[in-house]
Amino acid sequence: MGELQVTCDPAEVGLDRERLRRIDAHFARYVDEGRLPGWLVLVSRRGEIAHLSTCGARDLGSGAPVEPGTLFRIFSMTKPVVSVALMTLYEEGALTLDDPVADYIPSFADLRVYESGPASAPVTRPAEEPIRIWHLLTHTSGLVYGWQRPDALGELYRNAGLAGLNLPGENLADLADRVAGLPLLFDPGTGWTYSIGVDVLGRVIEVASGLPLERFLAERIFQPLGMADTGFWAEEGELHRAASLYAVGPDGRLTLTDPGDGMARRPKVPSGGSGLVSTAADYHRFLQLLLRGGELDGVRLLGPRTVGYMTRNHLPGGADLQAFARTPFGEAVPGEGFGLGFAVVQDPVAVRAISSPGEYHWGGAAGTVFWVDPAEEITVIFLTQAMGFGTRRIRTRLRQLVHQAIVS
Repeated sequence: MGELQVTCDPAEVGLDRERLRRIDAHFARYVDEGRLPGWLVLVSRRGEIAHLSTCGARDLGSGAPVEPGTLFRIFSMTKPVVSVALMTLYEEGALTLDDPVADYIPSFADLRVYESGPASAPVTRPAEEPIRIWHLLTHTSGLVYGWQRPDALGELYRNAGLAGLNLPGENLADLADRVAGLPLLFDPGTGWTYSIGVDVLGRVIEVASGLPLERFLAERIFQPLGMADTGFWAEEGELHRAASLYAVGPDGRLTLTDPGDGMARRPKVPSGGSGLVSTAADYHRFLQLLLRGGELDGVRLLGPRTVGYMTRNHLPGGADLQAFARTPFGEAVPGEGFGLGFAVVQDPVAVRAISSPGEYHWGGAAGTVFWVDPAEEITVIFLTQAMGFGTRRIRTRLRQLVHQAIVS
C-alpha cells in the first residue's frame, strides 16, 4: 500500500504540531535510559496520519534503527483481529454468540470448575453453564493463562504446557482438546479473567469456516485490507526488517530473548491470542477499518452495527473490569469495561485519564499499544519489543500526550 508516511499537516486535523512533539521527547527518554530498545508511534485523525516518529534500535546488537516498515511481534494485539474474523462469520449466520463452544469442539462438553486442592489431586465440580462463544470473546469463560496464577489452577495449566508463548500440540484441534481437559476458575459468565480463550476461538473459526485459521485470516482479513506484512511468521526475505525481542529484567535492563530472525519460525499451532507479526502500516489499516465502521477503501468486512456492538461494554450489569475481574491484572482498571475483543472506556473520570467514552483499546506483552477514539476520530499505535515493560504505563502517558495535542 506504499511507504508509511505522514499524510497531512497536523493543523488540518485539529492537532498541534509542537504539542505532538512532546510524545517523542517523552518516550525518547525510555530509549536513552535503556528501558526500551526502540519504538514507533503513529497518531491518525480523520483518516490522515498526522504524526509518525521512530526512536532507537530494532536490534541493539547491530544498532539497526526502528524504521516505519519494521516488523514487530504484536502478541495480544492479535486478539482484536481474531475477534473481527469471528464476527465476519457471525454476520454470515455461520454461528451465534450464544452457541456453546461444545457445538464446535465436542471436548468442551461437561466442563468442571476448580474448587480446592493441589494440582496433583484437584477438587472440582460440574460447571453450571457451558462456555459459549460470547464468553471466549469477553474473557468471561473461566479459562485462565498459566502464567497468570501462582496457585494450583495455574500449575495445572503449566503442567499442560500452557505457560509460555509457544502453544503445545500438533494443531489447533489438539490444543483446544488440551484446554478443555482443564478445570475453570469460575462458572462461565460470573467473572472476568484474561485467558487462552481467544486461542480456542481460533479453533471455532476453523470448524465454522472449514479453513485453517492462518488461511482464513489471510483470505478474509489481510488480503482484502492490503495487510501484506501481517501473519503468524515472517518470510525469509523480509527478516532484514524484523525487530529483536527483549525482556526487562528485575534491574530494568534489557536482555535479548529472540533475535529478529526468530520471526521466521512457522508455528505448528497458530496462536489467535498472541501469534501475529505485523507493521504499523498494516495495523493502521486494521484500525481505520474499525474507525470507519467496518469499511476501508471500498472493502467492507463488517457492518457498522456489528462494530458498534463489539465496542460497547458487555460485562454484566455494566460492571467495570476492576470490579468484575477475578484475577489481578494490570489492564483491569476502574472506569473501563470489556467488549468483544477490546477494553472500552466507560467513565474517563474513573479512568483518571483524558479520554472519550466509547474509546476502545488493547495491547501486547512486548509493550505494543493501540486505541481507537470514535468521538475524536483518532487512532493511535505504539510499537516496541520489550517483554515485561507493561502496556498500561505506556498507554497512560501516551493518552496524556496525544489528548493534550488536540486543539480543535
